[in-house]
Amino acid sequence: MRLLPAILLSVSVLIAALIVVSIPLFFPSGGGSGGGGAVDNQARIDIEQLHGDLDNIAEAVNQLRDQVDSLEERVNKIEVSAAPVDDSGNALTIYTPDGNNPVSNNYTQVVLVADRRSLNKGLTVPTPSFMVDKFGPPRDDLSAECQPMTNPRLAALLEDQQVGPVQVKMLKPAIESLQTVFDHIKLADPDLYNRIDTDGSLCVRFIRGSTTNVSNHSFGTAVDLNIDSKLDTLGDGRTQLGLTIMADFFNAEGWVWGAAYGREDSMHFEVSEEKINEWIAAGKI
Repeated sequence: MRLLPAILLSVSVLIAALIVVSIPLFFPSGGGSGGGGAVDNQARIDIEQLHGDLDNIAEAVNQLRDQVDSLEERVNKIEVSAAPVDDSGNALTIYTPDGNNPVSNNYTQVVLVADRRSLNKGLTVPTPSFMVDKFGPPRDDLSAECQPMTNPRLAALLEDQQVGPVQVKMLKPAIESLQTVFDHIKLADPDLYNRIDTDGSLCVRFIRGSTTNVSNHSFGTAVDLNIDSKLDTLGDGRTQLGLTIMADFFNAEGWVWGAAYGREDSMHFEVSEEKINEWIAAGKI
């Protein structure tokens, strides 16, 4: 919003420039094809005065433009110096300088997820067929209930440990990536970080209601999170305010958010296809 005045001023500058260029076309400084009488002389005088006025206006507009550029530079410097940054220098904080957090009492407030189908733009949700193609089935005899993982390639990478504020059982590279996400959340908003809870991670089973499709929780690359142990309602297109804040940090790390799924599942965060391919290329999986 703070850029709106500058944008309006820029438009004004363009309009002024068009006026400066266009007026001489409609009021030529030379006389017409004939004459040169008193009326023509007065018209030429008026036009010369108008040119002088326009020159003064153009100079004033240029000065205003310089002032706007100077203010923009000062604002950018203030924002950069005031905000904590991640490893890439990107500002993260929503915490105020005095340590107060104006939204901390509203993290569990249920809000509408705006434009949710485009939330994971640039990232691909891994389908069950993608996961099976990359790793094979997590076990041979799946059911609707959680069972141990028997896939030797994946089972060798499973770790059960505390990651930030939650206990999870996931693949080692997923745990490392999740730790990075939590580190950034803690830096930006320690109140939110301390209120994050989990509803589970690894669960080797079919997707609820299916006898063919494997749940992505079966591969150790997904986790369900909530605020203050309050579960979000599945499929209502709404979610907890705290989860909407967390989602940006997950997306930045290459995780997709279940709020964008056909049936909204905003507690669900899972590693994207792009991140999985990156780990495979790096020999992490």
